[in-house]
Amino acid sequence: MLDLLVKVEGVSKKFCKNLKRSMLYGLQDIAKNMIGVPLKSDNLRSAEFWSVDNVSFEIRRGECLGLIGPNGAGKSTLLKILNGIISPDKGRVEIRGKVSALIEVGAGFHPMLTGRENIYINGSILGFTKKEIDKKFDEIVEFAELGDFIDTPVKHYSSGMYVRLGFAIAAQMEPDVMLIDEVLAVGDVGFRAKCFNAIDRISKDAAVIFVSHQMPQISRICTDICVMSHGKAEYSGKEVPKGIGHYYSNFETVKGIVTGSGRATIHKIDFESNGKKGIRQINYMDDLSVYLNISVDPNVKHPVVGITFLSQELHMIAQCISSYNSVELSNFGEPLHITLKLPALNLNPGVYLLSALVFCANQQEILAQYFAVKELHVLGKFIGSAPVQLLGKWNVKHEVQEKKLNRSPKAVYVEG
Repeated sequence: MLDLLVKVEGVSKKFCKNLKRSMLYGLQDIAKNMIGVPLKSDNLRSAEFWSVDNVSFEIRRGECLGLIGPNGAGKSTLLKILNGIISPDKGRVEIRGKVSALIEVGAGFHPMLTGRENIYINGSILGFTKKEIDKKFDEIVEFAELGDFIDTPVKHYSSGMYVRLGFAIAAQMEPDVMLIDEVLAVGDVGFRAKCFNAIDRISKDAAVIFVSHQMPQISRICTDICVMSHGKAEYSGKEVPKGIGHYYSNFETVKGIVTGSGRATIHKIDFESNGKKGIRQINYMDDLSVYLNISVDPNVKHPVVGITFLSQELHMIAQCISSYNSVELSNFGEPLHITLKLPALNLNPGVYLLSALVFCANQQEILAQYFAVKELHVLGKFIGSAPVQLLGKWNVKHEVQEKKLNRSPKAVYVEG
């Protein structure tokens, strides 16, 4: 149990929607506390609600917990409880070691003081001596990429500069527990990559709790996951992809959007697999046929047609375009009935949205784009982290065993 750094047991926190009632309840609670009357934390009074409701989890050294959920799920409230900013109404939180938190942009900075002065103040709050901060100072400045701005009052910093300085202090001070809440979304691509490398390094000797709405980031760095909704932990465990799938189930599928110049119309899109038409789901590595019925302006002699599979976050996952496949389509003014066969579809099990588009061969005009108009469920016995699962031929050599038998190593080929 020595490596157990964070233990959360049945933590709950309630708030009041009405400001006047909230102030009244606060005065009542203070009065009851002064005369020794126990507070009934289990009961909700008028206009109260549970922001965090009976949440429990444990994090050990070397683990990174991804805390995810829709807006208003209670993630930020839980982080503030862990950081000691607010107290829970019920439950218990146990944290061992030094805690570093990056919860809000610029939180903990004095706007009138320089970046240099704020480094020493924040380091002191974290429990470090001036000597210890002196040793880390150059590394913090280098990581934050602030240069001469380190001696500028932080009130003149942009949100990106705030984050760089805040993360640099939190990362270089080598905490035992690190709390990060969505702030990395402010930084640019290069700085975010640097931050994730730093989180990888820190999490080897610390416990990290990472809040984000970016599922690729969660999948990239987290060893554990907790999915919250309406204050409750709906899923908690080490199967990060499974937790991400549960998170997506909280949202409705995006409705299709039709754009383009209008010189083409996609009348119908349909799926077929294993001899069945009109399907909405297939098994991983099944063949898939996509049927498209299209009308194109007769003046466009050689249109280009393509489809794109999107993730539930509307990120492009895979694409197939006629011209890239060296297929030239001819248009004589009659409807085109196109069948696109995709053998052994190797998309990771999950939910995908299909877009279809028609454009001119010179790619200067999109004739029609039907965005996220069709939903496809890929079923499988696993949930991988990456959107595409490659099928490879594996070569495995049992070198140690063969050396013991004084034989040359043999290769074992496994095809899957």
